[in-house]
Amino acid sequence: MPTLRSPPPPITVSIVSHGQQALIGPLLDQLDRHSHALIDKVVLTVNVPEPDVLTACGWRFAVERVENAQPKGFGANHNQAFVRCTSPWFLVLNPDIRLGSDVLAALIRQAAPDSGLLTPRIIEPGKASPEQHRNIITPLEIVARKRASYARPAAPAWIPGLFMLFRSEAYARINGFDERFFMYGEDFDICARAQLAGWRLQVAEDLMALHDARRASHVSGRHLYWHASSLLKLWTSAAFWRYRRFSKQPHPRLKDTEKL
Repeated sequence: MPTLRSPPPPITVSIVSHGQQALIGPLLDQLDRHSHALIDKVVLTVNVPEPDVLTACGWRFAVERVENAQPKGFGANHNQAFVRCTSPWFLVLNPDIRLGSDVLAALIRQAAPDSGLLTPRIIEPGKASPEQHRNIITPLEIVARKRASYARPAAPAWIPGLFMLFRSEAYARINGFDERFFMYGEDFDICARAQLAGWRLQVAEDLMALHDARRASHVSGRHLYWHASSLLKLWTSAAFWRYRRFSKQPHPRLKDTEKL
């Protein structure tokens, strides 16, 4: 009788390091402890030169190190990693995400057939409850969200790029991240385009991941510039305006063939 082979692990993980291997090591430890059977490989993109202290650490999944000759933006780095993905799921993770359980298996179990992008709830340090869901970013919304009377949406219009589990088919269908965004804005844009293409954004309300938040745009002039310029690109993009119209429909549906 022929030997039955187990299916390959379903997830390729993409992590980008900016001199952050000290942060990434504990994350890989947790992935190995809780979810190693699900991980085909981790694509570790080294965006600025740093010595290799991770690829020989003996985890139960492969760590494929990619060294950039020149720094790339957030979306370009993950698009580059996706070229190396042959699994049905593609996970974009920040180096400072922390996992206390097998969140990945539970996410995949909960995935609806049309779910193109999934995430757990995110808890920031020092907070007992998860981050609130996010509304469509507009100048008025940025001002309004600072008010005590601001009403958060019951379901998110988009999710931040620190933990994004994509169905690989969906990621490929929309051509991944828009590389015109160097940093900031690309997460909103890809959420909008995925939904415009008919894919669901699904949040697992019962699953949690921790985020050791580093608010660089609050203290770094360079990050603040990237943030502001990305917002301008976002607000002048066709996808943004189409998504605003789409989100106001009672039961929004668009055909995959519509131009994004």
